[in-house]
Amino acid sequence: MAYTNKTYVCFDADSDIHYYRLMTAWKENDKIEFNFYNAHEINNLRDGSSETTIKAKLRERLQNTKVLVVLIGKKSANLYKYVRWEIEWAIENNIPIVAVNLNGTKQMDPLYCPPILKDKLAIHISFGQKIMDHALNNWPASHLSHRKANETGPYSYKDSLYFSL
Repeated sequence: MAYTNKTYVCFDADSDIHYYRLMTAWKENDKIEFNFYNAHEINNLRDGSSETTIKAKLRERLQNTKVLVVLIGKKSANLYKYVRWEIEWAIENNIPIVAVNLNGTKQMDPLYCPPILKDKLAIHISFGQKIMDHALNNWPASHLSHRKANETGPYSYKDSLYFSL
Protein backbone atom coordinates (compact mmCIF):
# COMPACT_ATOMS: atom_id res chain seq x y z
CA MET A 1 0.00 0.00 0.00
CA ALA A 2 1.19 3.50 -0.83
CA TYR A 3 2.16 5.95 1.88
CA THR A 4 -0.85 8.23 2.23
CA ASN A 5 0.25 11.73 3.14
CA LYS A 6 -1.30 13.85 0.40
CA THR A 7 -4.25 16.22 0.40
CA TYR A 8 -6.53 15.75 -2.55
CA VAL A 9 -8.64 18.76 -3.50
CA CYS A 10 -11.70 18.23 -5.69
CA PHE A 11 -13.73 21.09 -7.15
CA ASP A 12 -15.61 22.34 -10.17
CA ALA A 13 -12.73 23.19 -12.50
CA ASP A 14 -14.92 25.51 -14.55
CA SER A 15 -16.02 27.84 -11.76
CA ASP A 16 -14.03 27.18 -8.56
CA ILE A 17 -10.42 26.68 -9.67
CA HIS A 18 -9.42 30.11 -8.33
CA TYR A 19 -10.13 28.86 -4.78
CA TYR A 20 -7.79 25.93 -5.35
CA ARG A 21 -5.16 28.31 -6.74
CA LEU A 22 -5.55 30.50 -3.66
CA MET A 23 -4.88 27.45 -1.47
CA THR A 24 -1.66 26.74 -3.38
CA ALA A 25 -0.68 30.43 -3.05
CA TRP A 26 -1.17 30.24 0.74
CA LYS A 27 1.03 27.17 0.76
CA GLU A 28 3.80 28.95 -1.14
CA ASN A 29 3.67 32.13 0.99
CA ASP A 30 6.24 31.97 3.80
CA LYS A 31 4.28 34.55 5.81
CA ILE A 32 1.13 32.41 5.95
CA GLU A 33 0.87 29.32 8.12
CA PHE A 34 -0.79 26.91 5.73
CA ASN A 35 0.67 23.73 4.35
CA PHE A 36 -0.56 20.63 2.62
CA TYR A 37 1.04 17.94 0.48
CA ASN A 38 -0.82 18.41 -2.77
CA ALA A 39 -1.95 15.18 -4.46
CA HIS A 40 -2.36 17.10 -7.73
CA GLU A 41 1.43 17.16 -8.01
CA ILE A 42 1.58 13.35 -8.40
CA ASN A 43 0.85 13.21 -12.13
CA ASN A 44 -0.25 15.45 -14.95
CA LEU A 45 -3.56 15.27 -16.75
CA ARG A 46 -3.65 16.27 -20.38
CA ASP A 47 -6.48 18.08 -22.11
CA GLY A 48 -8.37 15.73 -24.38
CA SER A 49 -7.64 12.60 -22.33
CA SER A 50 -10.40 10.02 -22.20
CA GLU A 51 -12.57 9.67 -19.11
CA THR A 52 -10.96 6.27 -18.45
CA THR A 53 -7.46 7.77 -18.56
CA ILE A 54 -8.45 10.70 -16.37
CA LYS A 55 -10.04 8.44 -13.75
CA ALA A 56 -6.95 6.20 -13.73
CA LYS A 57 -4.76 9.25 -13.01
CA LEU A 58 -7.20 10.53 -10.39
CA ARG A 59 -7.27 7.08 -8.74
CA GLU A 60 -3.46 7.16 -8.53
CA ARG A 61 -3.68 10.51 -6.76
CA LEU A 62 -6.45 9.31 -4.45
CA GLN A 63 -4.47 6.22 -3.45
CA ASN A 64 -1.86 8.55 -1.94
CA THR A 65 -4.43 10.65 -0.11
CA LYS A 66 -4.64 11.26 3.62
CA VAL A 67 -7.57 13.70 3.42
CA LEU A 68 -10.01 14.81 0.70
CA VAL A 69 -10.95 18.48 0.49
CA VAL A 70 -14.16 19.15 -1.41
CA LEU A 71 -14.54 22.78 -2.46
CA ILE A 72 -18.30 23.28 -2.52
CA GLY A 73 -19.55 26.02 -4.81
CA LYS A 74 -22.86 26.80 -6.47
CA LYS A 75 -22.58 23.95 -8.98
CA SER A 76 -21.18 21.24 -6.68
CA ALA A 77 -24.51 19.55 -5.95
CA ASN A 78 -24.95 18.80 -9.64
CA LEU A 79 -21.44 17.59 -10.53
CA TYR A 80 -21.37 13.89 -11.31
CA LYS A 81 -18.62 13.06 -13.77
CA TYR A 82 -15.53 13.51 -11.58
CA VAL A 83 -16.39 15.28 -8.30
CA ARG A 84 -19.03 12.73 -7.34
CA TRP A 85 -16.73 9.90 -8.40
CA GLU A 86 -13.87 11.33 -6.28
CA ILE A 87 -16.17 11.67 -3.24
CA GLU A 88 -17.49 8.12 -3.72
CA TRP A 89 -13.93 6.80 -3.90
CA ALA A 90 -12.99 8.62 -0.69
CA ILE A 91 -16.07 7.33 1.13
CA GLU A 92 -15.46 3.74 0.00
CA ASN A 93 -11.83 3.96 1.10
CA ASN A 94 -12.50 5.70 4.45
CA ILE A 95 -10.58 8.84 3.56
CA PRO A 96 -11.43 11.76 5.87
CA ILE A 97 -13.40 14.46 4.05
CA VAL A 98 -13.22 18.20 4.67
CA ALA A 99 -16.18 19.85 2.91
CA VAL A 100 -15.35 23.53 2.35
CA ASN A 101 -18.26 25.86 1.65
CA LEU A 102 -17.23 28.66 -0.68
CA ASN A 103 -20.24 30.77 0.34
CA GLY A 104 -19.11 31.22 3.96
CA THR A 105 -21.48 28.67 5.52
CA LYS A 106 -19.88 26.99 8.54
CA GLN A 107 -21.93 23.78 8.51
CA MET A 108 -23.37 21.43 5.91
CA ASP A 109 -25.13 23.56 3.31
CA PRO A 110 -28.12 21.52 2.06
CA LEU A 111 -28.49 23.73 -1.02
CA TYR A 112 -25.01 23.18 -2.47
CA CYS A 113 -23.59 20.09 -0.77
CA PRO A 114 -23.33 17.15 -3.19
CA PRO A 115 -26.16 14.74 -2.31
CA ILE A 116 -23.77 11.81 -1.83
CA LEU A 117 -22.00 13.72 0.95
CA LYS A 118 -24.99 15.05 2.93
CA ASP A 119 -25.30 12.15 5.38
CA LYS A 120 -21.68 10.96 5.31
CA LEU A 121 -18.97 11.45 7.90
CA ALA A 122 -17.33 14.76 7.01
CA ILE A 123 -16.42 18.07 8.62
CA HIS A 124 -18.14 21.04 6.96
CA ILE A 125 -16.37 24.39 7.22
CA SER A 126 -16.25 27.75 5.49
CA PHE A 127 -13.45 28.68 3.10
CA GLY A 128 -10.63 30.37 4.98
CA GLN A 129 -6.94 29.78 5.52
CA LYS A 130 -6.93 29.32 9.30
CA ILE A 131 -9.99 27.07 9.61
CA MET A 132 -8.83 24.98 6.66
CA ASP A 133 -5.37 24.60 8.18
CA HIS A 134 -6.99 23.53 11.46
CA ALA A 135 -9.25 21.00 9.72
CA LEU A 136 -6.42 19.52 7.65
CA ASN A 137 -4.35 19.03 10.80
CA ASN A 138 -7.13 17.80 13.11
CA TRP A 139 -9.99 16.21 11.18
CA PRO A 140 -8.19 12.99 10.12
CA ALA A 141 -7.78 11.92 13.78
CA SER A 142 -11.34 13.01 14.63
CA HIS A 143 -12.65 11.14 11.60
CA LEU A 144 -10.94 7.97 12.80
CA SER A 145 -12.47 8.35 16.28
CA HIS A 146 -15.95 8.89 14.85
CA ARG A 147 -15.54 5.93 12.50
CA LYS A 148 -14.41 3.64 15.33
CA ALA A 149 -17.54 4.67 17.25
CA ASN A 150 -19.68 3.95 14.14
CA GLU A 151 -20.75 7.59 13.99
CA THR A 152 -21.66 9.21 10.71
CA GLY A 153 -23.20 12.38 9.35
CA PRO A 154 -22.06 15.93 8.88
CA TYR A 155 -19.98 17.63 11.57
CA SER A 156 -19.04 21.27 11.98
CA TYR A 157 -16.86 23.32 14.28
CA LYS A 158 -18.32 25.71 16.85
CA ASP A 159 -18.18 29.45 16.19
CA SER A 160 -15.82 29.79 19.15
CA LEU A 161 -13.14 27.87 17.23
CA TYR A 162 -13.45 30.25 14.27
CA PHE A 163 -13.10 33.22 16.63
CA SER A 164 -10.08 31.72 18.42
CA LEU A 165 -8.28 31.14 15.14
